[in-house]
Amino acid sequence: MSAAPLLEIDGLTRRFGGLVAADAVSFAVNPGEIVGLLGPNGSGKTTVLNLISGALSLHAGSIRLQGNAIGGLAPHRIARRGVARTFQLVRVLPSLTARENVLAGLAFGAQPLWGRDADSRAGALLERVGLGGRTDTLTTELTYIDQKRLELARALALQPRLLLLDEWLAGLNPTELRDGIALVRSLRGAGITILMVEHVMDAIRSLCDRCVVMNAGKRIAEGTPDAVLADPEVVRAYLGGDDA
Repeated sequence: MSAAPLLEIDGLTRRFGGLVAADAVSFAVNPGEIVGLLGPNGSGKTTVLNLISGALSLHAGSIRLQGNAIGGLAPHRIARRGVARTFQLVRVLPSLTARENVLAGLAFGAQPLWGRDADSRAGALLERVGLGGRTDTLTTELTYIDQKRLELARALALQPRLLLLDEWLAGLNPTELRDGIALVRSLRGAGITILMVEHVMDAIRSLCDRCVVMNAGKRIAEGTPDAVLADPEVVRAYLGGDDA
């Protein structure tokens, strides 16, 4: 594993009026890692993903991808530099088919694809996420879980170096969860670095090399999954109370 981080965030701060959703957050993600970004609801995790991906502007701090500043860039420019994401609330293009959704991703990546090559690549990506037989299905006819699969395929179409997953494994039944964990693990095997917000602890323990834990906008712990989940401050953040 390279000594130089792929992603470095330092002093990341974002306010919404009097609420500080990200309060001087700092951590790094190394190439080839899967890092979990954990914390109770409202702790600022999705805000951090929104800042990294450019969906929100930062008020202070810096974000660097392979040593190059990306904080403050427009989302499409950040995507072209190798950052892709899924959303906590699935965002697909409802008037298009599954294949057309992925084609949209292929057209706007760092190395845009068109025509026959794009069709072939779209089919391969849909097959990879488990939608090989649904290429011409309208997204409105897909189940919620299959829409999540589609959103992942579209993110992969951007050929990311860094993939941001926002609760992608939430809502899966046990069989789907097992398949989803295997799929995420295979992405790391393909050279994609992953920062994932997740509440499914079986997935965190199975997948993550390290975890960063947030509460009330601040980073409160960092380490291996077992270490952070046993940290008394983390337990208090999740369960509340001095004796939790």
